[in-house]
Amino acid sequence: MRYAVVIEQAEGNYSAYVPDLPGCVATGATVAAVEHEIRAAIRFHLDGLAEDGATVPAPSSIIEYIEA
Repeated sequence: MRYAVVIEQAEGNYSAYVPDLPGCVATGATVAAVEHEIRAAIRFHLDGLAEDGATVPAPSSIIEYIEA
């Protein structure tokens, strides 16, 4: 499955979250680092849902860039 990930620059690092997986977040010193960490966080989150017998949400968020 492909989930949309939002990466934001914070003060001194980057943070990422997955809109379709509430609570699935990661941080990293660089964009590459946070991408690596959010991949691991997604796997961990999905494994936890499966172990709990919870439904794994299907990806549904749509990401689009809008010119303003």
